[in-house]
Amino acid sequence: MSTSAISVTGLSRTQGTFRLDSIDLDLPTGLVMGVVGPNGAGKTTTIKSILGMLAPESGSITLFGGEAPGTAAANERLGVVLDQPFVSPDWKVSGVARRLAKFYSAWDAAAFAALLVRFGLDPEARVGTLSRGQGVKLSTAVALAHHPQLLILDEPTSGLDPVSRADLIDVLREFMVDETHSILFSTHITTDLDTLADLILVIDSGRVAYSGTLDGLQEEFAMVRGTEQLDPQTLARVMGLRRTGSRFEGLIRVGDTALFGPTTIIDAVSTDDVVVHLARRTPERQEHAS
Repeated sequence: MSTSAISVTGLSRTQGTFRLDSIDLDLPTGLVMGVVGPNGAGKTTTIKSILGMLAPESGSITLFGGEAPGTAAANERLGVVLDQPFVSPDWKVSGVARRLAKFYSAWDAAAFAALLVRFGLDPEARVGTLSRGQGVKLSTAVALAHHPQLLILDEPTSGLDPVSRADLIDVLREFMVDETHSILFSTHITTDLDTLADLILVIDSGRVAYSGTLDGLQEEFAMVRGTEQLDPQTLARVMGLRRTGSRFEGLIRVGDTALFGPTTIIDAVSTDDVVVHLARRTPERQEHAS
């Protein structure tokens, strides 16, 4: 039986008025999991907790079947790409390798240099002059240069032009040729999920709305459309309600389809449907939701 690259059980943390509430996540070794959800849903808080950057109030997190987040042993096997480079903006791109190599016993200077060429990064450029997309490429080169087993990426393709995005996806595919490798990545670009992900975790308002395969989304959610008047019970079950004249549409759980009348239309759902409608919060739904 394969061990889990990441195992999270009951992760909870409060930050101001936001609460990450009892997040469960299991990423088996050899698979790719995409994390999606509206802005402010808790994706980055979850990732930072897995990395040991934030301490959970409750719950447990283990990496590689037993390592604690943030330890030297875990970090040796882990590559991280956050939304901005974590190195000094005054460093030259070529100097990043020299400064970081001492932290990793398996640092591969040749692999790092090859990735700079592949990503079209100027070794003499200052980190602070890089665009957001170039910063993501540099972070990816750093993450891969010590041959990790697990990559954790926060919005890795955001800000990349289509060619650069395709190249990064190719690099991640090549990484996953090794069956001991795993990837966890958050994204707003749902086509990345279709391209890369084996599993998907949907987080909404600090809670897991769905965890499973992409195909399983259609077994969990559906789109509802119609013209009938919604009573408080049915209204509370519609996520991301949208009205156009007398017509409405929204996201529902498949188990709630019987609540709607015979004049409504129930359609299959896409990943975009789930993310978009979870992100849309209407006053009507907030007032009537239980």
